[in-house]
Amino acid sequence: MKTLSFAVPCYNSAAYMDKCIESLLACGDDIEIIIVDDGSTKDDTPAKADEWERRYPDIIRAVHQENGGHGQAVNTGLAHATGRYFKVVDSDDWLDERAMAEIMTYLRRQNELEDATDLVIGNYVYEKVAEGARTVMHYRNVFPEGREFGWDEVGHFGQSQYLLMHSVIYRTELLHEMGLQLPKHTFYVDNIFVYVPLPHVKTIYYRDVDMYRYFIGREDQSVNESVMMGRIDQQLRVTRLMIDAVQLPGGVPEKRLERYMENYLSMMMCICSIFLRMIDTDEAEDKREAIWGYLKAQNPDVYRRIRRSALNMGTNLPTELGRKIGITGYRMAQKIFKFN
Repeated sequence: MKTLSFAVPCYNSAAYMDKCIESLLACGDDIEIIIVDDGSTKDDTPAKADEWERRYPDIIRAVHQENGGHGQAVNTGLAHATGRYFKVVDSDDWLDERAMAEIMTYLRRQNELEDATDLVIGNYVYEKVAEGARTVMHYRNVFPEGREFGWDEVGHFGQSQYLLMHSVIYRTELLHEMGLQLPKHTFYVDNIFVYVPLPHVKTIYYRDVDMYRYFIGREDQSVNESVMMGRIDQQLRVTRLMIDAVQLPGGVPEKRLERYMENYLSMMMCICSIFLRMIDTDEAEDKREAIWGYLKAQNPDVYRRIRRSALNMGTNLPTELGRKIGITGYRMAQKIFKFN
């Protein structure tokens, strides 16, 4: 069995996908790379994918599909994955060779065991290439380092510390058994990927190495501010799916995990609120009230706690002052955490 399956969603990625794939190949021969061409038509992504498969037939597979969006590309990668572990690497990002050497050493040991660790975590780095700047997102104050542990040993997450798709490597069978499926033609599904499986995770391993390099700064990126406002309906859809997928607190086995997941959901609600207030139309205001009404209807207790949280209390004041407070807070967070 291969140690690790990489899924690489590609949509018109010809200009940058080679760097990504080369960084994965450096991980060794006991990996598989599933290049998912998500209906690319504007460049030679399909031909590049096939050429990579031709050059490395024992490692790389090119899978071509009709355009289904990032989530469907991840679904396709997971459906084809045969490795013990599964990781998604976006085609404009890359992995650090030295960090992955340490991660792969652990994964190889786990591949020999019957009961392998469910979730392996490393740091990720925001690479603002145009500015020559980088921000490391680590978890050394949250997780024990260098040994397996459970949720009962997890410490307190800081305001900027969330598990993102960049930082996680799941045991493949765990994702298969829980039937994880991401929605088609929807951006921001990476939030579902790092939220919904967590109650199924029993064992975790963290390595304090800068594993994933997250390129940020392209104008068409999904995290670009104007793009996010244009795709707010997809952000709202993902948030509703997260509310429905895990019933807090009953669906979560550990108190510390429950607290983390509630804080993550609070962050998602805050993002929805802030961008709707940035749009600043009557329709946007109706949508803001609707998403909060949805949470209240589905889970009144969680609604009350999240609505009163420091993250959301000022954001949702029903005045122009409240709108300005929310947007000001967002601008400050941008400068501190450099997330877009």
